[in-house]
Amino acid sequence: MAITTAASRLGTAAFSESSPIELRANWTLEDGKAVVNAVYRQVLGNEHLMAAERLTSLESLLYNGQLSVREFVRAVAKSELYKNKFLYPHFQTRVIELNFKHLLGRAPYDESEVIEHLDRYQNHGFEADIDSYIDSAEYEASFGDYIVPYYRGFSTQSGQKTVGFTRMFRLYRGYASSDRSQLEGTSSRLAGELARNSASTVVGPSGGSEGFAYRPSKQGVTPNRTFGRSSVGSSSGLYRIEVSGISLPRYPWVRRSNKEFVVPYDQLSDTLQRINKLGGKVASVTLAQ
Repeated sequence: MAITTAASRLGTAAFSESSPIELRANWTLEDGKAVVNAVYRQVLGNEHLMAAERLTSLESLLYNGQLSVREFVRAVAKSELYKNKFLYPHFQTRVIELNFKHLLGRAPYDESEVIEHLDRYQNHGFEADIDSYIDSAEYEASFGDYIVPYYRGFSTQSGQKTVGFTRMFRLYRGYASSDRSQLEGTSSRLAGELARNSASTVVGPSGGSEGFAYRPSKQGVTPNRTFGRSSVGSSSGLYRIEVSGISLPRYPWVRRSNKEFVVPYDQLSDTLQRINKLGGKVASVTLAQ
């Protein structure tokens, strides 16, 4: 059953059309590999994983039956791989948001949950905080020992708060997005809303026709519409590329801004390559109107 009637526009169709991945009795090696890949995708926030980064020794322990799915999840979340991607580069409130998303499949419900994990991290360390998610009654009831964590926040379940549904969209930016490629970078997504105890606005994932993650500059200088061709001899099809975090081409390379480019189709590839070299993140590519 679809999560919402707008599942396709909100980017959640991939989850409404699939079942949780579980390592059942009499599982095969292929089943084990599917579980490993699903854990990497979930716990590492859909981040692309190089072959050299894979935790092969932990994978072997799972394949040999020496680790349950729960313990494999725990080991990945405590690994240097996870710390390098999500702990060291981020402020602690953002780390807690990601831990909730990766390990419990939902967003924090209120500020008290964040404060609890902040205190545990400060007093007992990162690994003790990871244990608190995985050893919780919530994890046990939702995933147990053999189900890979998944995004529970998109569906109605007992024990979940409605506000978690809207907040999940501040953390989830589409099936093709990763938690380290989002436009808002390392900043917390929910700190302000949790402090105000206010609900989050549902914003569609990048590139959607009903909304996108692009944040316009405060000066409001980007155009809303464009007319005609951008240059003599160019194709008539014009595309709007919305970009966040592009470095200005001058020294020092510190200031970054949001920009919008309107280019014909035959310049689209070159423009995207130039944006990539300047460190920009593409929010959407749409037909200009």
